[in-house]
Amino acid sequence: MLLRGEYWRTMDDRFRLMLPSELAEMVTDETGDVILAKERAGCISLWRPGLWQQRLESGVALLQQKIDAGRMEQRWGEVQRLGRLLSTRHQTVRLANRSRLLIPEGFRGFLGCAAGGELVVVGAVICVEIWQPDAWHAVLRDEMPEFGQLFKHLTE
Repeated sequence: MLLRGEYWRTMDDRFRLMLPSELAEMVTDETGDVILAKERAGCISLWRPGLWQQRLESGVALLQQKIDAGRMEQRWGEVQRLGRLLSTRHQTVRLANRSRLLIPEGFRGFLGCAAGGELVVVGAVICVEIWQPDAWHAVLRDEMPEFGQLFKHLTE
């Protein structure tokens, strides 16, 4: 099932956010775990752990093959940069009551959120995104004019 919808939520004073239950159910595993990932400034995303792990492992395996074959020797700086970003990009968290997310400290600054502030929860087909409202409005302003063309391209 495709994850869709836009929901405005207020984060409480302890940085907890109630997610729409229908979206939370689709990104959590049987234990209530979900992967929280930094996407772009003002946006973090939630992924089903199995899907995230599969994508991550296939990418890391390909990179390892390139390193083993000696194809990355001139690109160590880029490899280190990727390693730094990869090390801080995602974290496994457990949703309380299957739909309440505590946003960890390292993700709060990236998201640009404050206790008691508003956030926008968006179903992004394959994951759930949580947006700082100004960042969300900027994305809509920039990308909405291309909606028709994108929809046509992806559905042809």
